Amino acid sequence: MRSGVKVAVVGGVFLVVAGGVGYGAYNVYSGISGGISDTTSTSATREIETGPLSDEEIDKAAKAFLTAWASGSEASDVAQLTNNATAASPVISGYRDEAHVTDAVITPGKAVGAKVPFTVKATVALDGKTKPWSYSSELTVVRGLTTGRPLVDWAPSVIHPKLTKNTHLATTEAATPPIEAVDRNGTVLTKEKYPSLAPVLDQLRKRYGADAGGTPGVELALKSDGDSTPGETLLTLAKGKTGKLRTTLDANVQAAAEQAVKKYSEASVAAVKPSTGEILAVANNRTDGFNAAMLGKQAPGSTMKIVTAAMLLEKNLVSALRPAECPATAMYQGRTFQNLDGFSIPNGTFAQSFARSCNTAFIKLIDDTKDDSALKNEAEQVFGIGLDNWQTGVPSYDGSVPSATGGEAAAQYIGQGTVQMNVLNMASITATAKNGTFKQPILVARSLDDRQLATATRSLRYSVAQQLRDMMRLTATSGTGANAMAGLGGDKGAKTGSAEVDGQTTSNSWFTGFQDDLAAAAVVEAGGHGGDAAGPVVAAVLGAG
Repeated sequence: MRSGVKVAVVGGVFLVVAGGVGYGAYNVYSGISGGISDTTSTSATREIETGPLSDEEIDKAAKAFLTAWASGSEASDVAQLTNNATAASPVISGYRDEAHVTDAVITPGKAVGAKVPFTVKATVALDGKTKPWSYSSELTVVRGLTTGRPLVDWAPSVIHPKLTKNTHLATTEAATPPIEAVDRNGTVLTKEKYPSLAPVLDQLRKRYGADAGGTPGVELALKSDGDSTPGETLLTLAKGKTGKLRTTLDANVQAAAEQAVKKYSEASVAAVKPSTGEILAVANNRTDGFNAAMLGKQAPGSTMKIVTAAMLLEKNLVSALRPAECPATAMYQGRTFQNLDGFSIPNGTFAQSFARSCNTAFIKLIDDTKDDSALKNEAEQVFGIGLDNWQTGVPSYDGSVPSATGGEAAAQYIGQGTVQMNVLNMASITATAKNGTFKQPILVARSLDDRQLATATRSLRYSVAQQLRDMMRLTATSGTGANAMAGLGGDKGAKTGSAEVDGQTTSNSWFTGFQDDLAAAAVVEAGGHGGDAAGPVVAAVLGAG
């Protein structure tokens, strides 16, 4: 233990305060120097112990580590009380030198087997600014493989439960000023009220904090190694001046989206205003916290038939009211494709095939395009998909329809194979169908940073856009989307999708639709048919618009 340690009895418990360091700990020992030297001894000088740990060994090892850590002993010495000193030392050192934690009082709880819970009550101090900080964590005691002695099983989470091998604690002036994000009507958007927006709000702060009129504060944050983002704030020592940032979101639509995705695990939804491209809602219910609504990459199933139908209509290969073959199965270059439950539509129109999501009606027309890049070109030139140039205001993925031939091209026509989308992409595709012209989705106004928005090469021909909307209307009123859309009025249209995924026994449920000047799309992983799970999510969001 460092020199200058003062020991005082507080309530019958020793309180150790390390002079010059300012750490303290409840300590059942008068010192721990013996404990540290014991763990560095080798099998050459003592017999290696084996077998299960005794309660006494667990208690002594845990308290020795906690006392050494709290007392401000050298990080390398404290690390020797773990079974991975090399990994532990920089984390323990960073707790004091980067996180600037002082006056730590660490109190061990009652062990449960080899696990020992403990609480930390400390002070974080930087440049004259201080703030109390408390949290709970736990450690596990194991027997050292080479020494046989009881040691703390090292993991960064011992020091703080949120620490990982790829993160660190740091107390600094914030990288960017805080922001108060508000919706299009001035309603404040917070992580607490709208949990799905947490990653979005973090990104907005990173990108626009300096432009929103704020000044940075001082905070303790959990940061990813090698990442310049502000990280997760754990403690604010001094508040900065908050800047106000207006977004395109709509609090009412966002609230509906948050509630809708809660009904299904691994669900995402996004809503876009067709006339402007403004994003009104983005919500996810995922165990990993990933913003899949904007960054996901999945096969969208038959919702992709909106793009395929537009391409076939533009090439005059089909017309909504002309007959179109819809057999139960169709083979294309060695791959057999079938409709759900093997249905067929004798003497049906192309609009009926679209409304009932007939796969074979689309696949039978591939050769007639005489262009292996037809679908890719349609997606890029009309719907703004796949050019990697969207500038929404935060990181996003703008979909991909790679060039394909043979059976792979056939799979793309029905939204399988190498087609990759997220729900923001599909909401945008639906918005383009409704509006006739692609409007790049945006989360903040372009005027804020004068960024270059993506544009499409051309709009849909009026007759094509009209037929496409009519087919989506038919889907919403008497096709596969009718049940989900039944409670909505106004001008409404839809398209369902079920995407088969390797390793899943149940397909992903996709649904996209519009009501008046609002378009939305949703996916529920392993949700089955598009209208069963994703459909109600979209309907709830559209109904709130």
